[in-house]
Amino acid sequence: MERRPGVPRLLREINDRAALELLLATGPMTRGQIGDLTGLSKVTASQTLARLEERGLVEVVGTQAGGRGPNAALYSVIASSAYVAGLEVGPDLISSAIADIHGNTIADVAVDPHAHDDPVSAVHDAIVKACRGAKVGLGKLRGVVIGTPGVVDPRSGDVRFSFDLPGWHEGIHEALAGDLRREVTIENDVNLAALAERADGAAKGLDDFVLLWSSRGLGMAVMLGGKLHRGRSGSAGEIGYLPVPGVPLPEDIRTLPGRLPSLAGGLQSLVSAEAVSELAQEYGFAAGSAGECVTVAVAAGTEGEPLLDEIAHRLALGVAAVCVILDPGLVVLGGEVG
Repeated sequence: MERRPGVPRLLREINDRAALELLLATGPMTRGQIGDLTGLSKVTASQTLARLEERGLVEVVGTQAGGRGPNAALYSVIASSAYVAGLEVGPDLISSAIADIHGNTIADVAVDPHAHDDPVSAVHDAIVKACRGAKVGLGKLRGVVIGTPGVVDPRSGDVRFSFDLPGWHEGIHEALAGDLRREVTIENDVNLAALAERADGAAKGLDDFVLLWSSRGLGMAVMLGGKLHRGRSGSAGEIGYLPVPGVPLPEDIRTLPGRLPSLAGGLQSLVSAEAVSELAQEYGFAAGSAGECVTVAVAAGTEGEPLLDEIAHRLALGVAAVCVILDPGLVVLGGEVG
């Protein structure tokens, strides 16, 4: 019989991963429960847990009373076995959070992006401060995910352009990975919001839906078949350019060196933050931001309904066009205005 080198080791790695993912998804479990749900024998399950304990990934956190015999030990993934950093980068603020392997946020800080001349230094500073608050060394981070407004190229992982972050450009992704010396993922912030909605929000468990984000800017995330649809260049969901009745068409959507495309016309001109604020002023609900205008109108009850109806009508023009093309199972409205 021909021997295949590496097969036993590969099987051990598969078993270890299956047990670890099960514990992360369901919480503390006994050796028997792990064996039943993974299909591993009692002996194999015991060997798997022993390896994970030896690597500092799981530990006994209690016991569970059963039938005859001693209580069974409950195993759980050690929270400090791995950490990740998540950042939201905006024009006026960078929020940075550190989470343990269970997804629990253990530190959250905000820094001024204008305190540094380049994005790499600003991100580095935000992560270091968050790690300091979490009492976690930078070397313990397994990955960094950065959410930004704008178009992110799905092939290179770089920001192709962003109205709010002109300093972010091609080459930033590689520069950040080199500076932090670990895996870095840059993703459109609305796409990340859609992942959160599917994981534990209004679209929990759904494979087909869209998230229309209306706040300081306007964007849309498209989830099809349980996966984000980014488009070839990452521009899927740039709904601000969508032609709608009652407003002129966007006349210039080209990107030229040193120049960003114009968003004059299209849906953006109806429901941008500026448009909503101007509309609120006409209805007598002027406030600080567009989101605050909507909050004031909601609090006003029936007096605020005409303004809310007008904003809803404008948003519906975009939603209707999306539904005709994609026929999603659900439309989620997000952002301050949404």
